[in-house]
Amino acid sequence: MGLDWKQIRQWAAVAACGILLYWGLEHLHTIGSGIGYFLGIIAPFIVGAAIAFILRRPLARIEALFVWLGSHKGLGFFKKTSRMLGILCTFLLFIAAVVLVMFLVIPEFIHALGILASSIEQFVRTLQNESGEWEFLSQEAIDWIGGLEIDWAKMSNDLKDWVINGAGTILGSTVGAVSAVVSGVVNGFMSVVFCIYLLAQKENLGRQCTKLLYAILPKEIAARLLEITRMAGDTFSNFFTGQITEAVILGSMFFVTMTICRFPYALVISVLIAVLALIPIFGAFCGALIGTFLILVLNPLQAMWFVVVFVLLQQIEGNLIYPKVVGGSVGLPSIWVLVAVTIGGSAMGIVGMILFIPLFSVFYNLLRQWTNRRLEEKKLTATKAAPRTEGKQSDRTDGKEVSPVGQNGQTGGAAAKSQKGYTKKAGTITRTKGGKNA
Repeated sequence: MGLDWKQIRQWAAVAACGILLYWGLEHLHTIGSGIGYFLGIIAPFIVGAAIAFILRRPLARIEALFVWLGSHKGLGFFKKTSRMLGILCTFLLFIAAVVLVMFLVIPEFIHALGILASSIEQFVRTLQNESGEWEFLSQEAIDWIGGLEIDWAKMSNDLKDWVINGAGTILGSTVGAVSAVVSGVVNGFMSVVFCIYLLAQKENLGRQCTKLLYAILPKEIAARLLEITRMAGDTFSNFFTGQITEAVILGSMFFVTMTICRFPYALVISVLIAVLALIPIFGAFCGALIGTFLILVLNPLQAMWFVVVFVLLQQIEGNLIYPKVVGGSVGLPSIWVLVAVTIGGSAMGIVGMILFIPLFSVFYNLLRQWTNRRLEEKKLTATKAAPRTEGKQSDRTDGKEVSPVGQNGQTGGAAAKSQKGYTKKAGTITRTKGGKNA
C-alpha cells in the first residue's frame, strides 16, 4: 500500500499551523512588539499613501484643467506638464488650507481662552458674594463655594512641569529630543516624497499590481480581488469627498449666519464646527457645545439663541444639503453608521470613527452580494426568503410589483378572472358555474 502524499502534506500543514498558533499564544508580547516595530518602519509610507489617496481626486480635477488649457493653440506646455503642475497646485492648495486654518483659528482660540479665564474668575467671585443669600444651599455648600480659589499662575506652572517631565520621560535626554525631532522631520519628508511618487506614477503602479495579482493568484480570485479593491477605493473616495464638501458648506452657513446675527467668535466657531463635522454624527455637536460655552461666558442670552440657530441649520443641512452632497455615497443604513462610529471610536478613537464607516460599507456590500448570490442559487427571492407579515402585502422582486398568482399558476388578469369563476384553456377563457363549464 503506497503512501498518500497529498494527505500527508495536509496533516503536516495542520500540524505546522497548530505549532505556530501555540507559539503565538505563548509569545503575544513579542509578536506585538514586532508588529509595532514593523509599523514604525513603514509609517512614513502609510502616511504618504493616505495623503495621496485623499489628494487624488483634487489632482484629477486640476490636471484636467491643465489638459484643457493645453488643448488651445500655443499652450501645449500645460498639456505636457499637466501631471506635475497638477501635483504642485494640489500640494499648494492643501498647505494653504492647513496654514489658513491654523493662523485664523489658533490666535482667536487663544484670545477666547484668555477671555474665558477672566470670565471664570469673575463668575467665581460673583458666586461667592451671592451664595450666602441663596436659601436652598446648605451651609457646607456655602463654605465650599467660599473656599474656591483659582490660581492660574500655579495651574500654568503645574502644566508646564507636567509637559517637561512627560517629555523627559518619553525622550530621556536632550539627545533623545533632538533625535525625535530629526526623525519626525525625516519621516515627514519621506511621506511627502512617497506621496508625490504615488500621484505621479499611479497608472504604472496600478498596472504593475494588476499584473502581479494575475501572476500569483488564479484568474477568478485575482479578478474578484481587483473588483473588491475598486469598490473599496470608490467607497472611501466618495465618503471623504462628500464629508469634506459637506463640512465646508456647513461651516460657511454658520459663518454667514453668525456674522449677520452678530454672534461673537463667528470665525472661530464656524471653522471649529467645519473641522469637527468631518467626524460623523457627533462632530458638529461637539463643535456646537464648545461654541455655546465660549458665547455663554460673554452673553448667556446669545448662547441660548446660538443653540436655536444651530438646531435650525442642522435641520437644513441634514434634510436638504447632506442628501444632495453625500447622499448614499457609502450605501450604509443609518443603524450601521451608528454601529461603525461606535466601534471605530472604541478601537481607534477619532480616526476610527472616520475610517470605519466606509470600511463597514465595503463589508456590507460584500455581504449583500453574497446573500443575493446564495438566494439565486437556491432559486429564492428576497420576498420568499423573508417572513410573511399580517395584513395586505404584495410580493416584490427587485423593486417591481408582482401580480397575484392564481390557483393554476396564472398571474395578472388571468388569476383575477380565475378567482371570479373563470378558467383558461388553450388560450381561451370560459366561465364556470359550480366547477362545471357553462
